[in-house]
Amino acid sequence: MKPILPRSRTADLKVSVLTDPDRPKVRPQEVVRTVRESGLEFAAKDADIAIVIGGDGVFSYFGRVTSIPLLFVGVRSRKATGSKAYLAVVNLDELGSALEKIKSGRYEVKKCKRLEVLLNKRKLADVFTDVTLERGADSNCLRYKLVARGKDFGFTDFAIANGVIVCTSAGSTGYFSYLDKLRQGDRFEPDVSSTMKPDQIGICHIIPTYTERDNSSIHPLRYRIPWESEVKIQLTRDADARLYGITRSQRGIRVGTEDVVHVRPSSNTTQVVKLSN
Repeated sequence: MKPILPRSRTADLKVSVLTDPDRPKVRPQEVVRTVRESGLEFAAKDADIAIVIGGDGVFSYFGRVTSIPLLFVGVRSRKATGSKAYLAVVNLDELGSALEKIKSGRYEVKKCKRLEVLLNKRKLADVFTDVTLERGADSNCLRYKLVARGKDFGFTDFAIANGVIVCTSAGSTGYFSYLDKLRQGDRFEPDVSSTMKPDQIGICHIIPTYTERDNSSIHPLRYRIPWESEVKIQLTRDADARLYGITRSQRGIRVGTEDVVHVRPSSNTTQVVKLSN
């Protein structure tokens, strides 16, 4: 990891502000004012760094579509169904002090791996956190097979479930960790539970009624595979199945029995700003 600019030039950083365009948790003008009060320059375009305000869904979106370094600033909610912002580096009330650290060069930029998602060999998008194949509103459980192949292994899972998650290490505290959140509730610790190494891909079947791995007695639920592996998913029975995490549409992308969802490592990365003492 390394600073974006030499320490002597960090005061010249141009900073942009990114929020949910439909439901911003804070007025962007307020954040812009904080940026200027810190002595940094605000720039709507051609910025060196972007401040992303929101929760994990907003972080996930901008993390897959933005190329410049990102500082994730959380606006957490105490409501059970509100945002938890597990990926946040700082909370909104700490933004001023965080910008002071950036101005003085006390930060680093970490490159986080992305996954590439293809449908029938056509690339749809990269994902920074996760991609899910889930049943839509007009479907019961999905029936599907998942084929995983790596350098020294290969297997096929068959499942009847609400769907399946494929995630990066950055996405390990998201949907991938739903089992831990059910067990631990308010005691859920994102830095401890469901942690993954950067060189791993996570797979988790969503509320399965049955799973089976070919040529074994294993009934898989959640596991990790090496990063250089590839995953292919295909329905074995027609259903209202939707692919989420690669578009802003809440309707997702419809997937049928003739379609093959292919997930593999991407050559692109997400740059995340980490603060130092």
